[in-house]
Amino acid sequence: MTYDSRKSDSFVVPMKSPNEATHLAEEAREGRGLTKGNSRQQNAPRTPSRTSAPSALERVRQVARRDRKMRFTALLHHVYDVGRLEAAFYALKRDAAPGVDGETWRYYEQALEVNLRDLSERLQRGAYRAKPVRRVYIPKADGRQRPLGVPVLEDKIVQRATVEVLNTIYETDFLGFSYGFRPGRNQHQALDALYVAVLTQKVSWVLDVDIRAFFDTIDHGWLCKFLEHRIADRRIVRLIQKWLNAGVLEEGVHTRVEEGTPQGGSVSPLLANIYLHYVFDLWVHAWRQKQARGNVIVVRFADDIVLGFEAKSDAERFRADLAERFAKFRLELHPEKTHLLEFGAYAAERRQRRGLGKPETFNFLGFTHICGKKRGSGHATVLRHTIRPRLQAKLREVKAELRQRMHHPLCEQGAWLRRVVGGHIRYYGVPSNGAAIYTFRFQVARLWVRTLRHRSQRDCTSWARMRRHIDRWLPPAQICHPYPFHRAGRHHLRREPDAGDPHVRFCGGGAQ
Repeated sequence: MTYDSRKSDSFVVPMKSPNEATHLAEEAREGRGLTKGNSRQQNAPRTPSRTSAPSALERVRQVARRDRKMRFTALLHHVYDVGRLEAAFYALKRDAAPGVDGETWRYYEQALEVNLRDLSERLQRGAYRAKPVRRVYIPKADGRQRPLGVPVLEDKIVQRATVEVLNTIYETDFLGFSYGFRPGRNQHQALDALYVAVLTQKVSWVLDVDIRAFFDTIDHGWLCKFLEHRIADRRIVRLIQKWLNAGVLEEGVHTRVEEGTPQGGSVSPLLANIYLHYVFDLWVHAWRQKQARGNVIVVRFADDIVLGFEAKSDAERFRADLAERFAKFRLELHPEKTHLLEFGAYAAERRQRRGLGKPETFNFLGFTHICGKKRGSGHATVLRHTIRPRLQAKLREVKAELRQRMHHPLCEQGAWLRRVVGGHIRYYGVPSNGAAIYTFRFQVARLWVRTLRHRSQRDCTSWARMRRHIDRWLPPAQICHPYPFHRAGRHHLRREPDAGDPHVRFCGGGAQ
């Protein structure tokens, strides 16, 4: 069945079948919001009947929620709406790097109304053309370079508007253990869900999954097929194909890209989630229901995936099945970064009885996860420490930037360091990681003092003098996140609709 949102007033939504009532109840408890950066579209004012008329996108969301097989035939008019394009424009970063055309945000704003109307007309009549993305590289913690794409300004605007429209549909489809780049979800919720699931469920083995070059190997053909499961508006699909086929401009050479989505555009995270939703999420949810003998938990943030298993045999069989599943869709497990390890609340005791060493550790979302014990009670816990290479790489970045700012006024240096240290503490300030964030703050202060001493051969800056500036500008190293049980236990762990099945109990976030 298809749905034309332009005729929604006269469209009668089919009744939901009774066997899907449980999923509706789960969605009602979810309380999900809109994707980060989206404008929250308000419903129309109250009508004379004292009821609130839903907005256009809200009607699309309601239909998508009621019927998971509905295909939407008319969506492009939501994208080229001038008001939505304007909201997308103002949601962009003002000082972002320009694309291949050199167009900047502030220059485009000078004739914003004219520019947006022209963009809207080109979208409406099919004259809009996507431009190649400018390839740039950023350093990774392991010393390698990560390629990023910088789209032109108009492509950013249209992509952001398109993501807002598509999210009204796909947010009703995505499963609860998917946390990456979704509304009202972030890295710390994924970390909390993993922490609580490992300590409360029967988890004895952890499979840390890494997909080799995921964003560079997404198959365009499969992606379009997945989109067409929900999107019957060919104009939307062609619009996405224009971005996928626009290619990359690097050092003046234009290269056509046959696969992958360039990281850096607003649409890339959504396309990645759609691809993995059909390739991984739905498949793993069915696998643990039908084939797992013990408990299975799943937490996914974009292409970072961690699974917990009760039985080692399940984990080994799943790993083989997953490699076969990925091969069908042009994906590959990284052989060196995908590993199975004994981990859980009782892993240390089991290994000690067998005469083995401490349990192995794994990295997830910037933290090294370690089997440990609480200080007072001695109960098992999961310690989360900042990944050491990432901490060292950040300090090297701060050192290099301080050398560039060496002769800036001290107050300007302090204001910049406050943002750097504050952002680091806000992300890494989780329980059990106090020593790492204290070390980071201390080393930044030390680098600051050393930089100031190099400003002049006669400089005699001392710690006693600098301590006042350090205390003034650098935020204190303190834990700013609650314990996962306090936060995840209330908001993120929910019993799944099919929790009566002994093979499916809890997963990080619960299935929607």
